[in-house]
Amino acid sequence: MRSYRQLFRTTEFTPLFLASALHTAASTVGGLAIGTLVYAATESPLLAAVSMFGPQLAQVVGATTLLSAADRIAPRAALTGIALSYALGTAAMATPGAPIWALFALILLLGLIASLGGGVRWGLLNEVLAKDGYLTGRSVFNMMSGLMQITGYATGGALVALLSPGATLLVSSALYAAAALVTRLGLTRRAPRAAGRPSVSATWRSNALLWSSRPRRHLYLALWIPNGLVVGCESLYVSYAPHAAGTLFACAAFGMFVGDITVGRLLPKDLRARLGAPLLLLLATPYLLFFLHPALPVAAVAVAVASVGFGASLVQQERLMAVTPDELSGHALGLHSAGMLTTQGVSAVLAGAVAQLTSPATGMTVMAAGSVAVTLALVGASLRDAQEGGLVVAGRRPKRGVFSTDFAPRPPQE
Repeated sequence: MRSYRQLFRTTEFTPLFLASALHTAASTVGGLAIGTLVYAATESPLLAAVSMFGPQLAQVVGATTLLSAADRIAPRAALTGIALSYALGTAAMATPGAPIWALFALILLLGLIASLGGGVRWGLLNEVLAKDGYLTGRSVFNMMSGLMQITGYATGGALVALLSPGATLLVSSALYAAAALVTRLGLTRRAPRAAGRPSVSATWRSNALLWSSRPRRHLYLALWIPNGLVVGCESLYVSYAPHAAGTLFACAAFGMFVGDITVGRLLPKDLRARLGAPLLLLLATPYLLFFLHPALPVAAVAVAVASVGFGASLVQQERLMAVTPDELSGHALGLHSAGMLTTQGVSAVLAGAVAQLTSPATGMTVMAAGSVAVTLALVGASLRDAQEGGLVVAGRRPKRGVFSTDFAPRPPQE
């Protein structure tokens, strides 16, 4: 799959793309509204961060109980049901006078429902495009996500200012409903990718199989932890700049867009394979500047530059698909998505707690330093595995490890 034009000529790609765009726009508009609503009611950076990223905390429950359904249920029905659930739940959050505990209960329930979404959506994308087109297709989705976040946060900020957080949540609900309609009418009925009934035991067996391969384990950790810690930084935008959080979110989305188009479309494969770790370091290091409490213009530039590093996930996902059996592709991508969102939610809680005790700027700095440390530790582990696997030639260290898309230290044993 060598061009974006070919992607949109592929059956089902366009409706899946449009439905995902609507879902992303709904989540950004609604997330900013709920974060603003909770911060105005509580003045707590911790609760504001958890309200925006709380659904991700429930992902770990879904990853350990529901994820086998990602390859065992019809994708059109699953994606339609998830979007409708979000439409109803978001509308319920807009109820005037709803207590904070009820809002958080809805947030966590929707997160549990959404734990299937990544596996179903990305497994379907991998099925529609096949592995040779997955990276290009996923880069388009990531770029769309960046654009929708820019638009969504800008629109959400305007709606919150002009109307109210409750009215903005109703707009978000309508966008989720539109996503459900596009999914139902635009996608064709497909059989599940794997046989058998979804169950907790099937989920555990597949998780164990995927985790049993050391290269996959390192890939999952690289996909989950550095990224999640940086999202902890993002969760503090509202408390760092209460009246300009939408600007910071939009700058972050723009940086992510630049990174995705560069990695997914412009870089040759050999060069792309070497950039997994450098991109992860780029993702975190600009946030260290927040130790100096920069003014909004400097903060916005730092956020945009850092977010280019989100392109690292494309490199790692391409490698993950190369070392995963086809019949587990949806489950593998769902585990990546659920684990990533879970670590993002946990990081939002940690960042909020640090900010509560110190300041939002200090919370961002701590999360960024943690991300850098984890990335360097994973690079070291990758080099040691490569050496143990006999990849050191003539006394030279290998240049690529689990961040590579060309080879693994050892082939996975299935």
